Amino acid sequence: MEDGKVNKMIGGMPDTVFDCVIHYIHDSRDRDAVSLVCRRWYGIDALTRKHVTIALCYATTPQQLWRRFQHLESLKLKGKPRAAMFNLIPEDWGGYAAPWVEKIAWSFSCMKELHFRRMIVRDSDLELLAQSRGPALHVLKLGNCSGFSTDGLLHVGRSCKSLKTLFLGESSIIEKDGEWLHELALNNTVLETLNFYLTDLVKVRFQDLELIARNCRSLLSVKISKCELLDLAGFFSAAATLEEFGGGSFGEQPERYSSLSFPPKVRCLGLTYMGRNEMPIVFPFASLLRRLDLLHALLDTEDHCHLIQRCPNLEVLETRNVIGDRGLEILAQCCKRLRRLRNGAEDEGFVSHRGLIALAQGCLELEYMAVYVSDITNASLEYIGTYLKNLCDFRLVLLDREERITDLPLDNGVRALLQGCKLRKFALYIRPGGLTDVGLGYIGQYSPNVRWMLLGSVGESDAGLLEFSRGCPRLQKLEMRACCFSERALAMAALQLTSLRHLWVQGYRASLL
Repeated sequence: MEDGKVNKMIGGMPDTVFDCVIHYIHDSRDRDAVSLVCRRWYGIDALTRKHVTIALCYATTPQQLWRRFQHLESLKLKGKPRAAMFNLIPEDWGGYAAPWVEKIAWSFSCMKELHFRRMIVRDSDLELLAQSRGPALHVLKLGNCSGFSTDGLLHVGRSCKSLKTLFLGESSIIEKDGEWLHELALNNTVLETLNFYLTDLVKVRFQDLELIARNCRSLLSVKISKCELLDLAGFFSAAATLEEFGGGSFGEQPERYSSLSFPPKVRCLGLTYMGRNEMPIVFPFASLLRRLDLLHALLDTEDHCHLIQRCPNLEVLETRNVIGDRGLEILAQCCKRLRRLRNGAEDEGFVSHRGLIALAQGCLELEYMAVYVSDITNASLEYIGTYLKNLCDFRLVLLDREERITDLPLDNGVRALLQGCKLRKFALYIRPGGLTDVGLGYIGQYSPNVRWMLLGSVGESDAGLLEFSRGCPRLQKLEMRACCFSERALAMAALQLTSLRHLWVQGYRASLL
């Protein structure tokens, strides 16, 4: 069919109808499919696409992005690979934001939202953004970024008066003073989300946080670094619309916090350094909490049990494996609405197949589960595959604390898990002998919808990797660690994985020429 005829009628749909419909197609995969139909639709997609995510900043260039999508309103750009978060990538690896910022500043006149992740952002980049896009910028997210200081943030606070979201979480920021927050407080009246959680920004003044709460009547979420909670009494009183709070710190006299009141609409909470003696300040509204972050709390297993019992409406829990099997059993009994669970590793605590089985039987709404375990069985994975039908993201790391694991290899359990759950993301980091070549083949065979995968210490030989690569038809990103495969087998597997866009390997056997 000639393009001229296609333009008039495609599949019974006139062009005028499609021009109206295209604005309601937002999923990037659907947009990509639409753009391949004909030149006309390719052009319409280019004119109307509002958001683009670039998973690696070197996958294209700012000029190429501009040539295709000149009316973008939102851009998410990722720099260093995920491994950078685990100190597996050199600091000077790359991922510089400067060329992108320069093009955005002078060419993308519709840009309202920017999200840089794991990138090197300079103060000069922030100054240029503030000068060129300041009045129009609604969202600025710098997640796990580095290279900038509070001098750069000063330009943002002074010029970006329409910011609704400023996210700096987990970024490495050079702190010179707290003037950036003061400027933000003076110049912004529409802020909804402010996040500098897990940063070294400690020179902020609580008076500026209180001023933000008074000026920004739609403030919904604030996550900060270390700041004495008692100093935030005025902020909590003014932030009547606040739904989420994270950060803060406690002094040496826990009894002083009994009079502290949180805003009435708070439903998401993460208090850093909260211990057993401070925990009672949460009890009055614990039954209303939907999200609880205990990753940086100072609670033991029994404290977790005591608090979780009071949170029947919890939907998201982030904690460490100090929660133990007993804590997971209480969670399964009391929190039937739980959708997301993340437990991080630490020296204390013991999570095993016992806790996983309890979760599988008790929290049937789970969609995301990321767990570090000290012991595991095939049966626990089979329970997850049997009961958790909404699970789409599963990540498991087997710690090396126990010399003997109850039940290895995990071939049958992994097969049952993948058969029972419609996963889109899957991570399995175990130990040598934990998954045979047969099990690796099962992962390939039963992962039809998985798009991201991390595998560590899996398989026995190149044959297992090649069998794996015959499956996974939609796999786009693959990370492999503690790899036993040869360079040749990795290359062959990459060619067989037809949808693969990103491959990151830590360690492999060199192939002999």
